Amino acid sequence: MIFYYTATGNCLYVARQIEEDLYSIPQELKKEDLRYKADKIGIVAPIYAGELPQTVRRFLAKAKFDTPYFYMLLTYGNRDTVAGVWSENFCKEHGIHVDFIQTIKMVDNYLPSFDMEEQMAINKHVDEQIQEAKARLEAQEKDIPQPTKESQEVYQMVTKRFTDHPELNNGETIQITDQCAGCTICEQVCPIGNIQMVNGKAQRKSKTCDFCLACVQNCPFHAIALKFDKNPNARYRHPKITLKDIVKSNHQGGIEK
Repeated sequence: MIFYYTATGNCLYVARQIEEDLYSIPQELKKEDLRYKADKIGIVAPIYAGELPQTVRRFLAKAKFDTPYFYMLLTYGNRDTVAGVWSENFCKEHGIHVDFIQTIKMVDNYLPSFDMEEQMAINKHVDEQIQEAKARLEAQEKDIPQPTKESQEVYQMVTKRFTDHPELNNGETIQITDQCAGCTICEQVCPIGNIQMVNGKAQRKSKTCDFCLACVQNCPFHAIALKFDKNPNARYRHPKITLKDIVKSNHQGGIEK
């Protein structure tokens, strides 16, 4: 049993290689009963500046897990910094004992800092990392990666940057341009249902935002932009994951697993 969170398909791809019994976190959060029981329960989620996305945090804070083995596979693109211990501590605060965490390096889809064309050209040996994780999970290894001093310093630096400039990580820089054709894809891929159509054009409902960038990355018309974007012409979705997969995972209009 795996619970996943995905915006561009990286985490969904990882989850599919590990288990068949998959559940989308945004879809699970629609339910009242969040109690789960299984021999193994996993979370597959991205690392956002060394931490977990807000939606994943909400799920972990609400859910109750009954399992002898709880694990997390966390994807990242550049540095995983303190993600392992941060996630373990967050889970511990909510009564969850984590047995195993492994981080997996993939395409970094944080558009303000990375050019998607450059990222996609880098061979990060993703499948090898996934196979390693799968073998370790089958052996039910117990391990939480500990950050180096350098990783801790990078995390502190990044945290200060986002504290000083919250607009870099809270959705304020997302701009819906006149190129919007009203196709509703952004509305369907937003994991928190924060986009609606008004007079045939996309519009954000509120300032609430995971800053997962699913709306920006998946817009077929490049009509959603960022004030800070390394390459506005390049967008990313995992090549083995379809737009339909992202919609099914995230759409808040009633689509279930």
